[in-house]
Amino acid sequence: MLALPGRTINAAFINDVLIFIDGAHRIDFGQVPNRDFHTALGPLVFYIPAAGYFLSGNFGAAIPLGMAIVLVAFTPVMVRILGSRLSPPLAAALGIFLVLILAAPINLGSSIWYPSFAMFYNRIGWVALGLLLVMYLAPQSPNRHNDIADALATAFLLLVSFYTKATYGLAGTGLLLIILSDRQQRRWVVTALLLTGLAMVAIEFFWRGTVQHIEDLRAAARVSGGHDIGSILKNLRENLSDLTVFAAVASLAIWQSRSPRDLIFCGFCLGAGVALINQNAHSWGIITLYCGATVLAQKAAWFRPGGTASAGRLARPAGALPLLVVLFLLPPIVHHSAALALHTTLAAEKAGQSLGLPQFDDVREVDPPGGEPDFIRRYLDSIVSGGALLQSLPIPAERIFVLDFANPFSAGLGVRPPTGDTAWLHWNRNINEKAYIPPEVLFADVKIVMVPKTGINSLPLQELYGPFLSANFDVMRKTSEWTIYQWRKAKAQSEAR
Repeated sequence: MLALPGRTINAAFINDVLIFIDGAHRIDFGQVPNRDFHTALGPLVFYIPAAGYFLSGNFGAAIPLGMAIVLVAFTPVMVRILGSRLSPPLAAALGIFLVLILAAPINLGSSIWYPSFAMFYNRIGWVALGLLLVMYLAPQSPNRHNDIADALATAFLLLVSFYTKATYGLAGTGLLLIILSDRQQRRWVVTALLLTGLAMVAIEFFWRGTVQHIEDLRAAARVSGGHDIGSILKNLRENLSDLTVFAAVASLAIWQSRSPRDLIFCGFCLGAGVALINQNAHSWGIITLYCGATVLAQKAAWFRPGGTASAGRLARPAGALPLLVVLFLLPPIVHHSAALALHTTLAAEKAGQSLGLPQFDDVREVDPPGGEPDFIRRYLDSIVSGGALLQSLPIPAERIFVLDFANPFSAGLGVRPPTGDTAWLHWNRNINEKAYIPPEVLFADVKIVMVPKTGINSLPLQELYGPFLSANFDVMRKTSEWTIYQWRKAKAQSEAR
């Protein structure tokens, strides 16, 4: 359903989707994340769509095919973890739930009428962390062979998390420290941590971008690391029903087990989940609550009460927890199934309009309910006019930099991207007037700068970088939608020839 149509259908966050397509294009030109361009996201965020593009040769297929590859990679890990620790009904329900989170091309919490692969890395991170939460349960048949399988599965999940979005990797590592308190599972946890460390050393040998990646993370944290109490309360309010169900399951399970470890586990599900959603751009979807509730329901179902009458009365409602959890998982399963089916149908029918660039015929925008907002429509029209303008220039349009959120033109025109710049610029998220890439670094390899009149956050970027542009670039073309600058030395060189 993802791979075969070979198209990306979008109705929201198109600027975000363009980041990943541009990243796939950069990798196709031999660039390496954090070595050749700045990014606070992990390298897998760009290598996943790059793999889809490598297999298809089509930017429209890059992200959906890349996510299909992710699904294939996750499948044996899911089978191992869920099959060894959960009863078949719970394993099937949670497995379907997690598969659909990976597959459904919508931002968590969005309506099915707003298909988009924006922020797909969050869905990967949530699923990886959710599977690690299930490993809090000891396997039903522990042995040395299973320890090896658990260690390999855990190392895979940690590596995917760290190299997709580091915050999920940190949360997963914190969870493993809790699992270490279980003597029965200590061997595979230690092995998994060692394997992860060794794999990171091997990856760094080829990547050589860890130091710069950490610096890019620190730079983004300086801009957007702080969140006020208001945003936390907003996220709690918008997930109140999920929090209520989780609290009910957790209360009954902990009252039954009287386990301090279970109490710490519940605190982790709540604390880590709220912390993660609070630094994401979606309001619904604390996936740790769903996975945590499944784990607690399974523990309650396995619990053998003592011979007292009160213990027997407690066991009866606790035994119904697995059914409650299946019902808890059912609404998001239906929602994400519908979203995946809708995207597949629209992609198969080649719905919507392309972005108007030669390489973007299968990157298509459909109108959401009520139509596109005027601002987004102007933004999409500016991509079309900007591409036509670049193709009309008397010089080769390459090493293009867009002084805005994302750059659609290098990939859309199939031209060489600059090196040393950044994957995206989001004001007050990874750049502001105090934390930014120095202009002499950002524009070192840039030949053409596109400055939009209608941009996502172009105005504050113009205030920040405008003086450098005026001092080192000449205005080459100006329209009602774009101002094109050419590097002054490049102009002198072309005139000399």
